[in-house]
Amino acid sequence: MPSHEHGHSADELCEEALGLYTQALTTGRIARAATATAPCLPDSALFTPDPHDSLWLRPAPPPAALAQLLHPLSRRVLDQVRAIDVLAKALIPLASTPYQRPSPSVTVLYGRSTIQASINDSAREVRDEILTLQPGSTRPLQTLQLALAGTLPAADRGARIRHIYQHSARYSPDLKAYMSQLPGDLLEVRTMEQAIDRLIIFDRRVAYLPANPDRSAALKIRHPGLVQYLARMYDLLWTLATPFGETLPTTAPGAPVTAVQQSVARLLADGCTDGTIAEKLGISVRTCRAHIAKLMQTLGATTRTHLGALLVRSGVMEESEA
Repeated sequence: MPSHEHGHSADELCEEALGLYTQALTTGRIARAATATAPCLPDSALFTPDPHDSLWLRPAPPPAALAQLLHPLSRRVLDQVRAIDVLAKALIPLASTPYQRPSPSVTVLYGRSTIQASINDSAREVRDEILTLQPGSTRPLQTLQLALAGTLPAADRGARIRHIYQHSARYSPDLKAYMSQLPGDLLEVRTMEQAIDRLIIFDRRVAYLPANPDRSAALKIRHPGLVQYLARMYDLLWTLATPFGETLPTTAPGAPVTAVQQSVARLLADGCTDGTIAEKLGISVRTCRAHIAKLMQTLGATTRTHLGALLVRSGVMEESEA
């Protein structure tokens, strides 16, 4: 039991207790009352009652005192050694048993090279389908070449490949070159006005999502319920997207306004800035402003406020909201 006055357990001896014991060894005995100031002093180990006077204590020989103090400690050590032996005998034979650490449902990948390596590994295992959602107007040629290196072997195994891009990607020659190198019966591409962030799903078993805005980290998701949810969301977006082979319609009769310009017009009417419009449509701010200029020229607007009124009057807004 710990001694609150001296702050240590009964297995230890404080300086005061050792001083009293040393004094008793020198004088041959010590008054029992003197030990009252050291309540942690184990009388049975260091002292024995004086047979001639109960008010005094006689010191035990140091070897005997040491043996008596060590006895409970050695017993506890022995018990612990026996417990260790029991555990070792039970678990050591299992050390050679094959054990596979369960894969976490969601893994955070850091660094573009690490992310790409993991995506490549998943692509090598795919058998049925690859689903991707790629926001933005264009994808760098190097990125498309990396994608082709992963999708071609999957296509050779008969896997279907579906891509969703934004409408603005239709004008990318690099994307068209990428599509021409994949089997037409296995590749399907659709576009939509706006898209959520990047999403890749392999065989509806593993999915990849960006983990931060600059995409230097990614989430690798293996949880079946979460992957299925993402796949169902993808299927919904797919039904809303326009097949790549279909021409995007113009809007008002007699006004050659493209679908992208129609989207720009709608977002302008919503009060979006040029930067916000560009981000939502996956185009550059410069391209966005070029579309606005084209709208002003087509409708004969002299100012952007004038453009807003003409957009409504021309029927463009009604078409875009249909």
